[in-house]
Amino acid sequence: MADLSVNLCGVSLKNPIIAASGTFGFGREMAGYFDLSRMGGISSKGITRQPRLGNPTPRIAETPSGCINSVGLENPGVEAFLRKELPYMKTLQTAVIVNVSGSSLGEYRETVAMVSEAGADMIELNISCPNIKGGGMAFGTTPQSAAEVVREVRPLCKTPLMVKLSPNVADIAAIARAVEGEGADAISLINTLSAMAVDPYTRRPILASVMGGLSGPAVKPIALRMVYQVSQAVSIPVVGLGGVTTGLDAAEFMLCGATAVMVGTASLMDPYSCDRIIAELNDYLDGMGIATAAELTGSLMV
Repeated sequence: MADLSVNLCGVSLKNPIIAASGTFGFGREMAGYFDLSRMGGISSKGITRQPRLGNPTPRIAETPSGCINSVGLENPGVEAFLRKELPYMKTLQTAVIVNVSGSSLGEYRETVAMVSEAGADMIELNISCPNIKGGGMAFGTTPQSAAEVVREVRPLCKTPLMVKLSPNVADIAAIARAVEGEGADAISLINTLSAMAVDPYTRRPILASVMGGLSGPAVKPIALRMVYQVSQAVSIPVVGLGGVTTGLDAAEFMLCGATAVMVGTASLMDPYSCDRIIAELNDYLDGMGIATAAELTGSLMV
């Protein structure tokens, strides 16, 4: 069998497959399906300083080859997370990544500091959130605003800091270079693409919030392109996500430069997906005569 282990900015992963934030809960929601210690890692639901109820329903709409969600970062808040969920996640014998979100620089600073003190293996900084003090535009849509968030939280973060980038931008490589320049240890991408769905019979949007984020197999070609571009632009590790449903999908992202791969919407469709993808990636490596998963990263022949 191939050696699936990889090193993600100093964090050792058993394999490159990580459960993406938002579709795997805090792990306990999936623990009845397979042994979670087989995972490379788990990224928590997005955690904010205060509890959030999320957006009104309906907030998920199925689309061809994907789905649009507008859940709105529903979560118990950082204090409840640290008290109840993080201790459980630490028992799972896999890398624990905490996804942190915020609507102001102050919220980001407070939440990152609290999570860092609690001892997660890594923090994933979601900068796709709207800046309520900056006119509502997402923090991650310009190199300047993306850099500002990382600059604010970097001194407070004692763990490796991974920054999750939004694809809803003009120049993804410029934003990646900006966050690298402020001390990001890794980059994950892509977050969801801005989208909407319409019911032609009611003549209304399907989502209560009108627009949401598109994920699933439909976004994979865009995600591959952006992972490739970013991996060429920065020297820090890249984690790829967007439409991964098979071991071959994971291999494609790694060929394009990803050190590890996150699985999101696939877990909603099939809670066994991550376990299956790990096995399929191993079969691919064995079939290709590749000894280690790490050899795949950036080996695309262009």
